Amino acid sequence: MMSSRLSLSAVSLSLAFAFGGLMHVPVIASESSPTATAGAKLPAGVQLVRNVEGINEYVLSNGLKVLLVPDASKPSTTVNITYRVGSRYENYGETGMAHLLEHLMFKGSKQHPRLWEEMSQRGVQFNGTTSYDRTNYYETFAAKPETLKWALAMEADRMVNSRISGEDLKTEFSVVRNEMEKNENSSISMLMQRVTSSAYQWHNYGKDTIGARTDVENVNIPHLQAFWRKYYQPDNATLTVAGAFDANQVLQLVAQHFGKIPRPKRVLEPTYTLDPAQDGERDVTVRRVGESPAVVAMYHTMPAADPDYAATEALALILADSPNGRLYKALVEAKKSVDVFPYAANLDEPGFLLIGANLRSDQDTAEAKKIMVSTIEGFAQQPVTEEELTRAKAKLNSDLAQIFNDPEKFAVALSDNIASGDWRLFLLFRDRVNALTVADVQRVATTWLKTSNRTTGSFIPEAKPERVPAPAKVNVTEQIKTFKPGAAIAQAEVFDSSAANIDKRTQTGSLGNGLKYALLPKTTRGNTVVMAMNLYLGDAQSLKDQALNAELAAAMLNRGTEKLSHQAFTEELDKLKTKLQITGGAGNVNVTLETVRDNLPRVLELVRDALRSPAFNETEFTQLVNAQLAQLEESSKDPQALAIDAVRQANNSWPAGDPRRYQSIAEKIAGLKNAKLSDARAFWKNFYGINQANQAQVAVVGEFDANAVKGQLESAFGAWKAGHDFQRLNKVYTATQSKDQHIATPDKANAFFFANLSIPASAQNPDYPALVMANYLLGGNVNSRIFNRIRQKDGISYGGGSSYSASYLDEVSNFSAYAIYAPQNREKLETGMREEINKAVKDGFTAAELEDGKKSYLQERQLERSQDNLLAQNLASNLFLELNMQRATELEKKISALSASDLKTAMQKYLAYEKMVRVFAGDFK
Repeated sequence: MMSSRLSLSAVSLSLAFAFGGLMHVPVIASESSPTATAGAKLPAGVQLVRNVEGINEYVLSNGLKVLLVPDASKPSTTVNITYRVGSRYENYGETGMAHLLEHLMFKGSKQHPRLWEEMSQRGVQFNGTTSYDRTNYYETFAAKPETLKWALAMEADRMVNSRISGEDLKTEFSVVRNEMEKNENSSISMLMQRVTSSAYQWHNYGKDTIGARTDVENVNIPHLQAFWRKYYQPDNATLTVAGAFDANQVLQLVAQHFGKIPRPKRVLEPTYTLDPAQDGERDVTVRRVGESPAVVAMYHTMPAADPDYAATEALALILADSPNGRLYKALVEAKKSVDVFPYAANLDEPGFLLIGANLRSDQDTAEAKKIMVSTIEGFAQQPVTEEELTRAKAKLNSDLAQIFNDPEKFAVALSDNIASGDWRLFLLFRDRVNALTVADVQRVATTWLKTSNRTTGSFIPEAKPERVPAPAKVNVTEQIKTFKPGAAIAQAEVFDSSAANIDKRTQTGSLGNGLKYALLPKTTRGNTVVMAMNLYLGDAQSLKDQALNAELAAAMLNRGTEKLSHQAFTEELDKLKTKLQITGGAGNVNVTLETVRDNLPRVLELVRDALRSPAFNETEFTQLVNAQLAQLEESSKDPQALAIDAVRQANNSWPAGDPRRYQSIAEKIAGLKNAKLSDARAFWKNFYGINQANQAQVAVVGEFDANAVKGQLESAFGAWKAGHDFQRLNKVYTATQSKDQHIATPDKANAFFFANLSIPASAQNPDYPALVMANYLLGGNVNSRIFNRIRQKDGISYGGGSSYSASYLDEVSNFSAYAIYAPQNREKLETGMREEINKAVKDGFTAAELEDGKKSYLQERQLERSQDNLLAQNLASNLFLELNMQRATELEKKISALSASDLKTAMQKYLAYEKMVRVFAGDFK
């Protein structure tokens, strides 16, 4: 649950979500005064502070701040509460306390003693994250007044009545330690952690959020309780409610549940520790087991509220965006590294800019670091250009609408801005990005990106060291005075996500060549629209020995067209505020995109060009192969990747060359080393196209003109022919050969368990609903038996469970179980897995478990239908299977009718721990 504080993205407004972006809207209205927007009478103790771009801010008499972000276009609601406390507030000997407290907050409270179970019963998606400056907790659920009431009452209760006990600490400590060990498995994470700790001499930003192992192991429960009582109070929190809700109801509930909490008498003292200006370059070397080297360079910068922070975000992209950044060209294109990544830290106090690169084992780290440093510190010799800044602005703005247009992401993303002093910093950052000039960015680059301010290499004394200005705090109140709100974003329709309404609203049809389409136009927040396209290729005979060429051909489609280079193609997508991904393998290609209504026609042209006239550039192909090799070489030492690889090899029943045969990590590495661009291009030329019905499906959901899309699909793909006809690659059931396998992964602090069993049943099999529900109760949700055993009871795993998937057309499905754990807990983990699986098979589940599980499972399915990207993929899949959403209704009816004996009968027919192939990967001493 720890926030990924070193997320590998330039946009740092949120550390837990994909960084999307918000359109810059002309300022046509100033901040509304409370009296101008008050409207209905507010509950006692609730005061309207301001209305900004459609967002209402309130404050309670006890100091709690409340933000309401309405969006009725999706029938879901997100409740997020942000506490202005993170690892920065920890004292000596207390590192990791904020993160440990986050874990214990899920152990239950006075009115909600079984919190995991309550959330699961309501189909709630939830999490908590801890960062340097804040901790947040959020719940997303299908928009229902009773669930909203429960969520608000629960958050109010656990604010002051959580069960922070020594007994819970005993089990949760092992879970946190397991999470710590999971992070230690990542070489690049460890490198960045060491660099950060070396860069900061005094400030707590130099300490990892998860804490020192000794501090976590020796935490004092009275101290932890005191920490909780000090910071988990209404005057230190901001409650955000976003999505579909009744504002009056929310305010009444907030007043009822939070309003009764008294304002604390204690005073929170501000933090005051700041590092001096760094007085020379520093260097760190980390030696750990791993295959792929990496280099990192870090520079101290300013707080997120500083006017220059926007320039730092732009510099991150100018330097390390792929494929346009200076370092991408100097390192990746020059074959000195396989990738580069930036991170500009969005923090309350003086932060940092970090740039990194991953290398293959045969690439020189010293040479890569030398090139990286000279490029980063070379702006005096090679100043920022207008073209670079325009490109960076387009990328930031494209990224910025994805958060703002999605109230769920926006609600949680605001946590970092709240922690930095004011939630409006999100909007102020947007405006500062659009106001940036080349002179601004150049000044920031030459001020901060200096040798004396760098942490990468060894300390080298200098007679006359050049120093940067000492970092200083920012007066947020003064900065906010410069902010002028834009217009509120237009709201969308209240969409009914029932299966019947989706069928009623969806237009289906086909082109003359057989391409099928499903179009669901509806108004959306920010005029967003998503598309999913599936294309099926060849048959078992024609695809023989073509698996690698198929994967590489699909990957190359993202890297430019005959008209646009990789760089120009990416720039065009950013300008169009579009996320486009094309993936594929032997037998299929998948296209997903998200954009806005006005840009959809041009985006569809780009998709057409990517599919029908890709560039297949030799340099791009070499970069792609090197990147995949680096990833696979790293996987060859990773416990999780190796365990899954071993299980899939054990289930390999297809002969060599068959497109359905699983290629092991070693086989993929060997194949990539001999890969040829000509082979990938030949595969695309011979197999891509549409020759017959059911070979291609397209689903579009959101705000668009259906007739225009139909015409464009006809124009783009109506005459597209393939060199080989398509015949579906069927799946065949092969009985699992049970066994135990142990894989040694030296110097890896975390281990992984993975087990699998093939089952002769399709999604049309009468036993399918019972198997789905049995898996859900056994290990498919956070209130499942496996999860409760290995995490809640035994406290040996950060995460684990089970999964079940079935083919719709072939009588074959798979049941899997998995968990991460410390190597020394292998026997305890195995015992827990075996006992829980076999106990469920032998005794079944109780009627109460089943009824609670049904309710939770059905609510989760309803929530999935409200997510446009998932809905589009579902509609495209239904087109291939010649189904509609009635399929979902029928399955849900069957689920509702299940009895406990149905589940027991199905499990006893198919499942047993001893039948599975079981792999344990780790450093077992």
